[in-house]
Amino acid sequence: MVLKVSWPHTEALHEADGLRFWAGDGTVRLVDSCSVEGTDALLLEACEPGTPLSESAAEEARDEVVAGLLRRLWREPPGRHPFRPLQGMCDGWADQFEARYARTAPARRVDPGVARAGITLFRELPASASRVVLLCTDLHAGNVLAARREPWLVIDPKPYVGDPTYDVLQHMLNCAERLAADPVGFAHRMADLTGLDRDRLRRWLFARCVQESLGPMHVPGAIERLAT
Repeated sequence: MVLKVSWPHTEALHEADGLRFWAGDGTVRLVDSCSVEGTDALLLEACEPGTPLSESAAEEARDEVVAGLLRRLWREPPGRHPFRPLQGMCDGWADQFEARYARTAPARRVDPGVARAGITLFRELPASASRVVLLCTDLHAGNVLAARREPWLVIDPKPYVGDPTYDVLQHMLNCAERLAADPVGFAHRMADLTGLDRDRLRRWLFARCVQESLGPMHVPGAIERLAT
């Protein structure tokens, strides 16, 4: 068993609820959880040997593992659930981007028209989803561990309810070289592996790259290629 103790984190507010919902189907199993005076404690199944996917396979092989896990996790949540909508998270991040953009020197910002188009799309896309599922939102190769019960298990989900297309983005952002080299081709590959619409994933990726353009995950060049 593994004991995970952490302070409350806005994005990971319902980690225990999400793990309880998935019940070990693609994720690490939750044995028990509690919250005491602002500290959260989760008793989790141990992944053995626990090697991260990011250290165990080439990036293209990771694509297939991540896509397979996501397709298993994307389920319609129950009628009564505690999970927050993806719309709320995107609106909050868009607000933060706009405030930071206004404070940033012009030389370090993406073109104002591109920034406006991207962040507007980031606000609009959640509402136009044709399917709503429980999302992991932070699934990337560093959060997938080798285990005995299954070859790979997801850890550290940050559950929200919304468009499954969003859920592919963190993995793609963590593959910066491939994203910079061919963002459109990368989007098409991940869309095909996950059964998602190519154009919608490309638009989501453009919007998220704009939202990340002032931070450490900024991928120069990808925004322009995705916008055309």
